[in-house]
Amino acid sequence: NMKAIIVVSLSVMVAVAWGFPQSTYTDKWDHINVDEILESQRLLRGYVDCLLDKGRCTPDGKDLKETLPDALENDCSKCTAKQKEASDKVIRHLINKQPDYWKELAVKYDPQNIYQEKYKDKIEEAKTH
Repeated sequence: NMKAIIVVSLSVMVAVAWGFPQSTYTDKWDHINVDEILESQRLLRGYVDCLLDKGRCTPDGKDLKETLPDALENDCSKCTAKQKEASDKVIRHLINKQPDYWKELAVKYDPQNIYQEKYKDKIEEAKTH
């Protein structure tokens, strides 16, 4: 179960690759250490810049950009368990610690607030008060 939206991007970015027509995305990047990326401003900014078309993309960043629209549209239904777990972690991190990145990604990937509305309860649940 998908805990939120857009930042599925960052987690999926780190954990998902273009894997059609399989029933799940490839697990090729399931071993990536999401914590290491979230703890490094340089690495995190690199992924965000890639997703926002502001910088070069690593191969997994490029795959994420291609996969993200499908993951958002379909509640990450093709994500592996590790990808869903990574998505949840990334979403919580962005919402609570990097709200500017969250907003930038939302503007690009959800300009009409469709996913923000669709995942409203899960986004609220991810917020720490």
